[in-house]
Amino acid sequence: MKRLRLVLLLLLLLLLAAGGFAFWTYRELRVPRAHTHAAEYVEIPRGSSPSEIVAKLTSLGVLERGWPLLVYMKLTGTGSKLKAGEYRFQTPISPLEVLHKLQEGEERMRRFTVIEGWTRWDIAEALARVPELKLQNSAEALALMDDAGAVRDLDPRAENLEGYLYPDTYTFPLDTTAEQMVALMVKRFRQEWKPEWTARAAELKMTPRQIVTIASLIETEAKLQSDRPLIASVIYNRLDKQMALGVDSSIIYASKLAGKWKNDGKVYKSDLERNTPYNTRLHAGLPPGPIASPSASSLQAALFPATTDYLYYVREPSRNDGAHNFYNNERDFTRGVEALRQWERDRDAAKSQANQNANAP
Repeated sequence: MKRLRLVLLLLLLLLLAAGGFAFWTYRELRVPRAHTHAAEYVEIPRGSSPSEIVAKLTSLGVLERGWPLLVYMKLTGTGSKLKAGEYRFQTPISPLEVLHKLQEGEERMRRFTVIEGWTRWDIAEALARVPELKLQNSAEALALMDDAGAVRDLDPRAENLEGYLYPDTYTFPLDTTAEQMVALMVKRFRQEWKPEWTARAAELKMTPRQIVTIASLIETEAKLQSDRPLIASVIYNRLDKQMALGVDSSIIYASKLAGKWKNDGKVYKSDLERNTPYNTRLHAGLPPGPIASPSASSLQAALFPATTDYLYYVREPSRNDGAHNFYNNERDFTRGVEALRQWERDRDAAKSQANQNANAP
């Protein structure tokens, strides 16, 4: 009887110990622990074993103890599902949360932004400054944009990807190539371009290429979203009257094509006199193709212009947000231009006086 009681007592102690150990392990796997490496990327190389991964995370302090997680992975068979990558582990974090991240996989990502109204030259220069893309120069990036095959169904006349490199902020893994980045911009454009927009372009007696061209003109002219449908109406009204559009950004684009743009923000007499279809002061109608990357709001404005009789617009001098005034006759437009020029003269004079006062003894 005494022996039986002793055996029962030992069994009870073993059960209590096992239960305590199980509870401790349960808690150990689920309780978040703080560490000091949350801002760093931890690289898990391909082919790393579960024990190697756990040892590395334990040495960094991401895991306080590694063996409970190793035991859990062994019992659940999850050790074979861990993925290589570059991870950031938030703090605090529990071992099971670490395991979940390792199963999902994670890569260090880079961000790249294409600004609304950028030309393909602007985009090429920006791409060349991204070290991960390993481009020798902007010319190498620009050459990737000469293949228009990805938009051929939408624009059979496209000779390059101007206008189809959608302005947005892109997140990409570090092993992404420059060619893949260009393809990503085109894919984003095609996601934005809705099938019904092609039908709407036909209603306007326009091709998608012409709509993108109009949108690119709007993008380079309008600062306010509310101005875009109005500027679109001016473009359409001038096209209907076979008037030259007179958009300086297209003249600048022509100078870039010719390799003559001085990139100082000024339009010179030689730019205005350059005989090219992109010179919308010399030639009526749309330029041959897009001159920049338009945003969704500019594409919308090109497809759904406001109904007006406006033929002119000029910047409103009393505002610094890029707002425009719109006119339906040349006389009022001329007055608007003169008001802007006078404001510019007054501004320059005030700046000059301020500089003199600052330099006075």
